Amino acid sequence: QVPLVESGGGSVQAGGSLRLSCAASGYFYGTGCMGWFRQPPGKEREGVASIDSGGTTSYADSGKGRFTISQDNANNTLYLEMNSLKPEDTAMYYCAADRSSRCGSSWTRQYRFGYWGQGTQVTVSS
Repeated sequence: QVPLVESGGGSVQAGGSLRLSCAASGYFYGTGCMGWFRQPPGKEREGVASIDSGGTTSYADSGKGRFTISQDNANNTLYLEMNSLKPEDTAMYYCAADRSSRCGSSWTRQYRFGYWGQGTQVTVSS
C-alpha cells in the first residue's frame, strides 16, 4: 500500500487557484512533520510548506501569502491551497512525511522525510 497519494494537480492560467490533496494512512497523523515539496522542470526539489503535529506551519518565501497548508486529521488528508498562481509555480508537487519529530527549522531538509508520494503535476500558463 502506497502510504501517501497526491491529487489535485492540473493546468491553470496565471492568477488561478488549485488545491492539492495528499491522502495518507492514519499511521502518519499525530506525530512528526508533514510537508509539501516541488520540483520545477530542470531544477532541484525544494520545500514549499510544512505542518507539524502541533499545527505549526512554515512556508518558503515563494509561497508566503499565496499558499496555505492544512490537514484534516479526521480524513487523514494533507492539503495545499494555492492561490494567485504564477508560471514559476509550475512543478511536480510532492507530499512527504517524517514521523519521528516535529518540523522545526529543518523542515526543508528532504533527507529527514522517510515517506514520499508519487507527485502531482501543476502547470501554470501565462
